[in-house]
Amino acid sequence: MIPTLEEVVRITGLRIDDQALTGVTYTSYQELAERLLGLAVTRERSSLIPRTGLQTSLGVASVRHEIGESQAGYTTRMTEDARAALVEEEGAAANRDMRRFLILVIEKLILGTRGDPVSCRCLPLLEDLSSVGNYAWGAALLAHLFGSLGTSSRVTGVVGFFPLLQVWAYRHLSSLGHGEPRWAGAVPLLRRWRFRWDEQSFRRQVTMIHDALDSVPFGHVQWTAYVGEDDAAQPWVERGRPYFGRDIWLHSINTVVPLHHRLVTRTLELHQSLTDWEQRGREVVSEATSDEDYFRAYARRYGAQVYKGSRRPFDPEGRIASLEGILHSTIQERDDLQAVVDQLREELYRAQLMVGGAPSSQEDPSRSVLEGELAAAVAQAEDALAQVREREAELRDSLARMTTLEAEMAELRLRPEATEVTHWRQEAEEVTRLRAEAGDLRTQLG
Repeated sequence: MIPTLEEVVRITGLRIDDQALTGVTYTSYQELAERLLGLAVTRERSSLIPRTGLQTSLGVASVRHEIGESQAGYTTRMTEDARAALVEEEGAAANRDMRRFLILVIEKLILGTRGDPVSCRCLPLLEDLSSVGNYAWGAALLAHLFGSLGTSSRVTGVVGFFPLLQVWAYRHLSSLGHGEPRWAGAVPLLRRWRFRWDEQSFRRQVTMIHDALDSVPFGHVQWTAYVGEDDAAQPWVERGRPYFGRDIWLHSINTVVPLHHRLVTRTLELHQSLTDWEQRGREVVSEATSDEDYFRAYARRYGAQVYKGSRRPFDPEGRIASLEGILHSTIQERDDLQAVVDQLREELYRAQLMVGGAPSSQEDPSRSVLEGELAAAVAQAEDALAQVREREAELRDSLARMTTLEAEMAELRLRPEATEVTHWRQEAEEVTRLRAEAGDLRTQLG
């Protein structure tokens, strides 16, 4: 299951149904950068311009949040700084500012690359500003992401438009958690969440995500994530619909990658059978009746190969993965309940202050009723939290026992039977005897 063109359209709103983003690359972009941007490349035979110089030309040399600055204040400051630097009247100078802005957004967000400088690969496409909206930027985003993901395994950074993968995970793998809700019902879907800032090290974040993905239970994957969405309010979805579910080539400048949609039919809840895996992709009639049956059949057939040499325990039946997924969901439930309990306690404390601070003759009966209701709600929430904590402890114990049991079973599977050992010894003795006879024969003949 991977992001498809439908995911790109629904999450970002970028078009996939227009002109392919194709073109030529140049040995040097010096002349183009000076003529269209009024900026110089880092060296003569280069396609890169300094990011700080580009941001300075847009009036946003510093894009960092100030200490204690709100999001609204930050946005206002950025807007005021940009307005002071940009030209408002139409003409060559305004077109130059527009190209500077577009090259920054395209090359650092949509087709994001690693490193500080900004690439000029798309600059020839921005010469005619009236045609910029006619390109399939969404398809280019997906092509660039697919072409770059393989280069991101050993570096502390992500190539491509990573928010697409974040929201994709929010929709399909909800048990992993999600960002802070921002605007319910907003479209494109990218506008519905505010991403959380994680101050842990990149290596720690990757490890946690890896562990969480390994423990997602079979039934917690949402295959049909967009059922119920109002497509009528999303014209970009209707325009892109003819490209959904198709095997198609994706273009991003000099990168062309195939999107083999049939290889990701799991996204559409189309099951494949065990025979399909063994016959190298030959189309067969499905034998699985549910997602759980599908994954369990796969684990039974390929469990040893899948987990061999990895840090994961041998788990051919998927029992450990299922328990880890349930445990992860329980931890999420515990954290949510803890937040509810904390909020109710704060409300109860404020209600008690209101009742206790009023004179006895002026005490409002409704406040006492509110206090009683809040106290009951707190007690009920604390009871639920205690039950969830007990279930979490039981799951941790069960997981530990199951991991130990599976390890013992794996050892027994790998341990040869006594009859097999005897047979091997007999064969070894026979080989030794034959070698000795061959040596004696050579001696007699020599």
